[in-house]
Amino acid sequence: MLNEFKAFIARGNVMDLAVGVIIGAAFSKIVDSVVNDLVMPIVGALTGGGFDFSNYFLPLSSTVTASTLAAAREQGAVFAYGSFITALINFLILAWIIFLMIKGVNRLRASVERQKAAEAAPPPEDVQLLTEIRDLLKARPSV
Repeated sequence: MLNEFKAFIARGNVMDLAVGVIIGAAFSKIVDSVVNDLVMPIVGALTGGGFDFSNYFLPLSSTVTASTLAAAREQGAVFAYGSFITALINFLILAWIIFLMIKGVNRLRASVERQKAAEAAPPPEDVQLLTEIRDLLKARPSV
């Protein structure tokens, strides 16, 4: 069983997946920072500071009277739709970046495949016929 586990771990797919998860987690932090530190302040500045989604919530009990989300959560249950909006923006930015990366990789792969196809393309028909005639003449016994 231990040998099977070693074989499973040694497979390239498992290692690729592990690397992908680790890079994805780090990339997620970068996207969170882009949204929270770059996008949202610009949106807030363009709208006169009215769009700070982090503190948008609806109290779900009458005991919640706070004006910030953190304080409201301490007082009771809240429906924090501002956090959802921020998470949605994070997702859309992340999805767009991944789309652009995949598009670039596909373009690069297509370019490499076109280059390989051009290198492996057969010679033109006239060159091929002349090569066959030359080979026949060489193979003919001399008299």
